[in-house]
Amino acid sequence: MSNQTKAYIFAGCSIIAWSTISTAFKLSLQFLTPIGLLFFASCSAVLFLNITQSIRNPSFYRVKGLLARILKNLKASFLSGLLNPFVYYLMLFEAYSRLRAQEAQALNYTWAIVLSIFSIWLLKEKFRLLDFIALLISLFGVWIISTKGQITSLRFDDALGSFLAVSTSIIWAFYWILNIKDERETITKLSFNFLVGFMLIALFVVCTGASLFTDEAKYGYGILGGIYVGIFEMGLTFILWNRALELTDNTAAVSNLIFFTPFVSLLFISSILKESIHYATFIGLLLIVFSNLMQKGFKGVLKRK
Repeated sequence: MSNQTKAYIFAGCSIIAWSTISTAFKLSLQFLTPIGLLFFASCSAVLFLNITQSIRNPSFYRVKGLLARILKNLKASFLSGLLNPFVYYLMLFEAYSRLRAQEAQALNYTWAIVLSIFSIWLLKEKFRLLDFIALLISLFGVWIISTKGQITSLRFDDALGSFLAVSTSIIWAFYWILNIKDERETITKLSFNFLVGFMLIALFVVCTGASLFTDEAKYGYGILGGIYVGIFEMGLTFILWNRALELTDNTAAVSNLIFFTPFVSLLFISSILKESIHYATFIGLLLIVFSNLMQKGFKGVLKRK
């Protein structure tokens, strides 16, 4: 089996796993509050990532100099861990608790276009007219979804929920830029980012006395939901995706596969959550994905052809 075939397999597994996440969020939030889901998910991610780290790089945990390495990595991960998982997922889970899954996941998908704009600003990449047009198309898609197709009105089912879902893209863009500049190994960065994030989340819960479970929670289901989200959203899937990018000899071809994720996600949302997919969600999502492909993918596609 060629490396490129392996890359597609790893990428496909990542896409399927990520496509289930919106559904998992909504199911888990029946039993957990947003901070509760974040607490159990981030705890699970920390355990999973550190076990993976110990298997892939056992020398990291040698006793000599271990405390110094841990403190050094905690310091390097402080800002990243504050942004993700703490701020990013707290905003995202709150948005999911307020909106239908199809709306929240579509609005959250603006991260790609926002990341491109931030790259122009922070990484000094060249600004093109195409970037501006793509941003406008993406924002129009957001407007269609938020207003359920009533684009001439200013009526939103939940304006705060829509605002939070879109704003997560800004947090994610800042986090991703920091991640690009961080030269540590991927698994090390993830492990300590989530360790810092979990410590901040635990401190927040203790200081505020926030409830982890909803009033009519089934505790076992809630905790299992948090574990699922922690592994398949925050841990394993990032490792699989990173492995796909390491194996491929055509990064653009693999990277563009990520745009299938929200459409596959709609299938899970429709079949498991029984949400009727609103035409405005589908049209808005098409526009958001189209704007990203127009900005990122078309040039690469044409070049390959």
